[in-house]
Formats: sequence, C-alpha cells, structure tokens
Amino acid sequence: MVNLLEGCIPYKKEDADKYNELRWWSGLTFGDIFNRAADIHPEKEAFVDQYSRFTYREAREKTDKLAVSLMNLGIKPKDRVLLQLPNWNEFVFAFFALQKIGAITVLLIDRYRQFEINHLINISGATAWIVPAQYKKTDFVPIIDDVSREHPEMEHVITVRGEVDWPGFSSLEKLLEEAELTNENLEKLAAARPDPMQIAHMGPTGGTTGLPKIVARSHNSLLTGIEYCSKSWDQNCEDVNLIVGPIGHDLSFSKGFIGSVITQGKVVLLDVADGKGICDTIERERVTSIIWVPTLAQRMMEYADLDKHDLSSLKKMHSAGGASQPGLVKSVTDKLNVKFYNGYGSTEGTTTITRTTDCLETICSCVGRPTCPYDTYKLIDSNGKDVPLGGQGELVLKGPGVFTGYYNNPEENAIAFTEDGFFRTGDMARIDEEGRITLTGRIKEMINRGGESISAAPIEGLIVSHPDVKAVAVIAMPDPLMGERVCAYIQPKAGTQPTFEEIIDFLKEKKASVLQLPERIEFIQDMPLTAVDKIDKKALQADIQKKLAAEKE
Repeated sequence: MVNLLEGCIPYKKEDADKYNELRWWSGLTFGDIFNRAADIHPEKEAFVDQYSRFTYREAREKTDKLAVSLMNLGIKPKDRVLLQLPNWNEFVFAFFALQKIGAITVLLIDRYRQFEINHLINISGATAWIVPAQYKKTDFVPIIDDVSREHPEMEHVITVRGEVDWPGFSSLEKLLEEAELTNENLEKLAAARPDPMQIAHMGPTGGTTGLPKIVARSHNSLLTGIEYCSKSWDQNCEDVNLIVGPIGHDLSFSKGFIGSVITQGKVVLLDVADGKGICDTIERERVTSIIWVPTLAQRMMEYADLDKHDLSSLKKMHSAGGASQPGLVKSVTDKLNVKFYNGYGSTEGTTTITRTTDCLETICSCVGRPTCPYDTYKLIDSNGKDVPLGGQGELVLKGPGVFTGYYNNPEENAIAFTEDGFFRTGDMARIDEEGRITLTGRIKEMINRGGESISAAPIEGLIVSHPDVKAVAVIAMPDPLMGERVCAYIQPKAGTQPTFEEIIDFLKEKKASVLQLPERIEFIQDMPLTAVDKIDKKALQADIQKKLAAEKE
C-alpha cells in the first residue's frame, strides 16, 4: 500500500483491492487526465477568462513550465500548497503543475482572509501559498504580510498578477519565464508523477465549530466521483462550460473545472456574477452549460434585460450547493429552454443528480440518483439501523468516490462515520424504488419544538411558493418554554410588502400543518450570504438571538 500522508485515513485494504480490481478506480492522476486532453485536442481552445484564452497545448506548455520551476524552487511531493486564486486561467496552470509534481493542493476561495487562512495553515501543514497580489479592491499584500508573520514555516509565497519584492517571495509570471522545457526537465517532471493512491487534494468544508475542516482526497477517489458525475449529466467535448461561482468552491472546482477537463470540453471562467456580465459572456462565448449554485441561477433569472440577449447556445444547467426550488427550475426551463439538472453533493464525495431523461416533475421534486453506481447510499434511523424503502432517515454513503475521513481530526471522524464505515451526511432523506433521493431536512437544522422535530426544508418550500416571496430561510428560535420555535426570515420581491398574516393564511390555504406555521417572521431587504453564495443561516441565528435579547431589556 502507498504510504499516505500522516493524519489521513486509508481505505480498508479489502475495499481498495476491490475498487482497483474492478477498475472503479481508473489508476489515473490529475496530471494524466490533463495530458490526455492535450494529447487528443492540442489545438482546441480550452480555457478562457476575461483576460486571456489558451488551447490545451498552450495550457499544457505553461503548466509544465510552472511545474519545472516549482520543483526548482524546492516544492516537494506531499508538500501542502495553499491555492487561493479567483476565476483566472492561472488557476489552471497552478493546479495542474502542483498535481504533476506530487504536491497537495489546499483549495481556498478568494474571499478567505487572515482568520480562515491561518486556521487552514495550522490544520493542513501548508508551507507554500499561491495568491493574487491584488484582486478587485483587495490588496493581498497586507494579508500576506500578516499571515507570513504568523507562520514563519511558510517557505514560499508565489504571487500572481503582481510582484512583492520580499525575501522568499516569487512571481508566477517570472517562474513561467525562467523555466525551460528541456529533455532533462521533462524527464524529471515525468519521474515526479505521483501514485494515483496518494493524496492529491485537500478541500476545506464547514465544521461544527464554524471553522473549516479538511477533506483529503486521493487522485483515484476524487477523479472517480467527478468522472461519474460528468457522465451522469452528459458533459461532453462539445460543451462550453461556464463557471461563475468561485473556482475555490468544490462545486465549481470539481463538477465545473475538472469535469470539463475529463470530458475535454472548454472552460469559461467568469469573475463577475451580475446578470449582464453572465448573459454577455454566454452570448459572446456561445456557452452551452453552466455549473453553479441556485442563488446565482436566481440572480440571472431576475436580470431585467434577460430577453435582450441571444442565449440560444445554452442547453443545460447544473445547480447544486443549495435547494433548487420548483419555481426556479420551472423559470429556467420555460424562459431559457434548457435542461435543468438538480444536484446535491459535498466535498466529502456525496454526488447525486437528476438525469436527461427525467421529467420536469421529477427534477422539481428530488435531487436525482447517485452518480457513481458503485457508491452505496442508504438511510439509517437514530439508532443506526437501516430504514426500509420509502421511509425517512439520515442519508449515509460509502464507496470508491467517497472520502474516508477528515485530515488530522479524530474527534470529527468519530461522529462523522457509522461503525461500518459509512459517511453520515447529516441530511434527512427518502429513497424511492428507483434510487431517487428526496431531501427532507438537515439534522442539525431540525427544530425541536417541545419534543417535536420540525424540518426547515418543507416549510421553506411552501413559503417560497408565495408570489411575493423572493427568498426564505427557516431557523430555530430559542424559546424558554418550548426549547425552540419556528422563525422564518423572508426577503420579499421588489415592490411587494407581504405581512405575517398573509403568509400564514397562504400556508393554511396550502394545507400546511400547524407545525409548519412560523411563529415569527422577519422581513429583510437582503439575505445574508456565505462566501460561496449560500444563505448564511448562522448569521440569521445570531440576528434572532440579538433581537430576542434586546426585547427582554
């Protein structure tokens, strides 16, 4: 067996042997799939951002040059390297260069600042960092300075699109200029190819403390999950895939970026997220597919001049990372005449999606089937017992596309897995006889009202169908008598002013049970969003607690 990085949990030998023997694991590395695309389609335009465009051959040449320079700089196999770049082509070169030399990428979204960056260095053991010198209005130099003072073990800082003239700092542009692709250097690069069983990538994900924890993935496991997902929603070499959300977010990175390279399509990286910028890009680049979260899809659909753009090239849209409400699905389908793929996934390896053959009703009502047929999904009750078909329980999974544990985090791992090694998603669900999964709530978002467990998701689904509601988030509100009560935060549509009474009457007309009626509604102008454009329920929890405390005074 490969000598894994200390702190990583290996697959059980019998499982790994099975996955390799049956070729559920391909035995390819990230560098391999990138080289394969460049070998097959060298002159095909592959990567486009707002400033440059590259064919697969050109991108491979830049990647190989950067890889040679990184080796000369002293970055070694298994070194952890923070990769914090926005939606720029330089992300492509940096990611694959690190993969080719056996280094381990630690993905950071561009909005992370000192607090999160310091935490991720502490838990990952990173000793190098690739980061912009400047991005939009943010000067990263003071951030780099703060982090470098806190972490003298940070041996290498590589800035992009700007230089910092400090000891130990390098410029990505200069590293590209200095490298030579001699036969000797190419042989050295080929010899650096990592074992596919080795850890390739570390993806931060939310933790119970509010700070990220790290999901460590091997080449075999992560590529398996992405490849099967790409095939499940019919990504192909003719696709022009638009990525709008941060490429440092798992959905954009895996299903968008890597999925496009596996299927040898074209990637268009956009670092603005307004309706005009999105539609202009679709029109100019003849985009055929988009991979993003529902909030960005909703933003596009609300763009006032949507019908003034030629969006006829767009054929499909994959949305995950949050609930795609039926109204959004139908709006996208009707207005754009595209196929909507409703998905669900996580950095840990959970991946489901609806299929091309699914009808609109199915797409609106579930998140599809598991994309990898060799991963096992099932439901368990609160005692860990299997739930029969049609019942509701916690969704758990295990297989070749699923991770085995959080890096250096035995406390989290002790509660994240069942005794027989299934990852506990924390999501409540039902699975029908055809394997389709319907999410019914989140365990940690369940509201415990006087002993009654109430799921936020169905209430949100009802409220958002009100014609005056743009967005809704249902949370638990602390209560001294009942323990918790139901509180709904509602963002009305422009020009409307729904009232508490109107919302309650609407829910009653929908035959909602008394448990699904919010006991308090807060109307707000804008929903707080996390760094990856999901509704920030933690911010809403803090807000309602602050309001309750003020009311007691």
